[in-house]
Amino acid sequence: MGSSSTYSVVLNLSFLVFIFFLGSSFASFSSSSSSSSSLHPLVFNSKVQHLNYTAISEFRVVNRRFLAECPHPSPYLQISINSTTSGLGDEEFLSVNVSGVLNPSKDDWVAMISPSHSDVSSCPLNEILYAQTGDLSKLPLLCHYPVKAAYMSNDPDYLSCKKKECKQYRNGQCLVSTCGGALSFHVINIRTDIEFVLFSGGFEAPCILKRSSPVRFATPNKPLYGHLSSIDSTGTSIRLTWVSGDQKPQQVQYGDGKKQTSQVTTFSQDDMQSSALPSPAKDFGWHDPGFIHTAVMTGLKPLSSFSYRYGSDSVGWSNEIQFRTPPAGGSDELKFLAFGDMGKAPRDGSTEHYIQPGSLSVIQAMADEINSGHVDSIFHIGDISYATGFLVEWDFFLHQISPVASRVSYMTAIGNHERDYIDTGSVYITPDSGGESGVPYETYFPMPTPAKDKPWYSIEQASVHITVISTEHDWSQNSEQYQWMRRDMASVDRSKTPWLIFMGHRPMYTSAEGLLNVDPKFVFEVEPLLLQSKVDLVLFGHVHNYERTCTVYKSQCKGLPVKDKNGIDTYDHSNYSAPVHAVIGMAGFTLDKFPTGVNNPWSLSRISQFGYLRGYATKKEMKLEFVNADTRKVEDRFRITKTSTSN
Repeated sequence: MGSSSTYSVVLNLSFLVFIFFLGSSFASFSSSSSSSSSLHPLVFNSKVQHLNYTAISEFRVVNRRFLAECPHPSPYLQISINSTTSGLGDEEFLSVNVSGVLNPSKDDWVAMISPSHSDVSSCPLNEILYAQTGDLSKLPLLCHYPVKAAYMSNDPDYLSCKKKECKQYRNGQCLVSTCGGALSFHVINIRTDIEFVLFSGGFEAPCILKRSSPVRFATPNKPLYGHLSSIDSTGTSIRLTWVSGDQKPQQVQYGDGKKQTSQVTTFSQDDMQSSALPSPAKDFGWHDPGFIHTAVMTGLKPLSSFSYRYGSDSVGWSNEIQFRTPPAGGSDELKFLAFGDMGKAPRDGSTEHYIQPGSLSVIQAMADEINSGHVDSIFHIGDISYATGFLVEWDFFLHQISPVASRVSYMTAIGNHERDYIDTGSVYITPDSGGESGVPYETYFPMPTPAKDKPWYSIEQASVHITVISTEHDWSQNSEQYQWMRRDMASVDRSKTPWLIFMGHRPMYTSAEGLLNVDPKFVFEVEPLLLQSKVDLVLFGHVHNYERTCTVYKSQCKGLPVKDKNGIDTYDHSNYSAPVHAVIGMAGFTLDKFPTGVNNPWSLSRISQFGYLRGYATKKEMKLEFVNADTRKVEDRFRITKTSTSN
């Protein structure tokens, strides 16, 4: 087999051919109307090139629409916000009130725009430049992407005009009456001003009616969204990362009077990648990330509880937070949660550009587990926020995971929606990251990796050695990453950490249909190394469901579990034969259903429900459970045991 760089060239050529075809075909359909039919069939139906990463919807491509003039706007229109003069808080549900509407329409909608100076007039740019949104219709609507939007019909009294107001009287009779309504928007501190814009015409043929006055956040420099990660296997140090609008160093104060000063970094629009077609991150999806602070809390004890707060006297302090350190490598017990493909979802009735509907229930279920004291560490293996070039989505994601990521170590692996982009060194030449190319991910989630854009690492917690790789970087046998994998797994001391778990994003086995679900070359190159290294458990995401295998190698079952006295599938690795694989990409993204009549002998359990994997390891066994986040019930459980720690 050739190297993965050769493989990338083939994919790149395919992408360029695709873009060339778009360009040569563009003139024939650029005059189409602003309707769903204006998404050219080549784009609309192309699951390989578009559907997987753009999630085409009316709202996702709204700022590629032609901005028409609204006919006969009401002279009485008003849009207002119930904010205080001191500005918005760090989180609130904001009421946006619309009044003075002469003819309420189901096509009336309100968008939240930030920064407030974002242009809501048409942007006179060539429409072919926006092929990466999946839309090739008329000139774009907004130079900057609306953060979220909602139809006025979400207010049940709007279309029926129950909130009627008389605007003109004659002889005591009302001659002109208008209607109104109100929407609730969940707003978090994203540092930049926001405003709300009233449109009509729906998402497909929008026209502007009225815009509110800008409103500011009361504390745009406030330290927010702190999250923890391990830096080594000792359990005595842990990194805290947070976001602030201020670039001056701040502090984390913890334990009994200890403190550490933050290192400060950020990234800019210039750090985002683009191609012949401007990416969302480089263009209309950009949002200033503020400044990212990191500080390492040292002098801790493994598997112990501490409190901390972060910030400064000048910008304010976070609340005091209780956190738990992970167990040191070589100790006995580890309790962990693992999942992939989470993303985020709105907490109001609004529409956002990319919604992962299961994420809220999964976060809530895991937060409850952490509150009960039953979690030492979390592993999120790729497709983190699904910002995909719309940078403000990272703030909303960090806010969403705060109840768990601020309490225990939150370790991550990179996925295609963080890293992949054309001509940036990723194995897969797709625009899945929207031009981010791993820069925001590595800034927000610093892992103990060897260097920038080398997002692979290993860590030991209790009786488990965990090897985390990037399926998006070169993994061929001559690559730096492959050689690192080989050395790392060969160095595991099984008397100290008898269990070896291998984590990455793209799977080697899945029964779900999809052209790019499994890369045969990745399997060919890396699977023999897993067998050689006697990996016990392999965890992948990317496919949005749960599936567990037998002990499998080259699609052949090398061993089947047996039922223990409690009826639980038990794999005996005392006489090792092959790893057990589990796909755990069911933490938020719309679920992938399994086809009927699956006939893969290596597939033992298949569940298409939102949830996460709960793990408990000692030196003698690992217990794994798939937890349904909605019902909190365990829907699959299995054990891996061994009587000797020398294997």
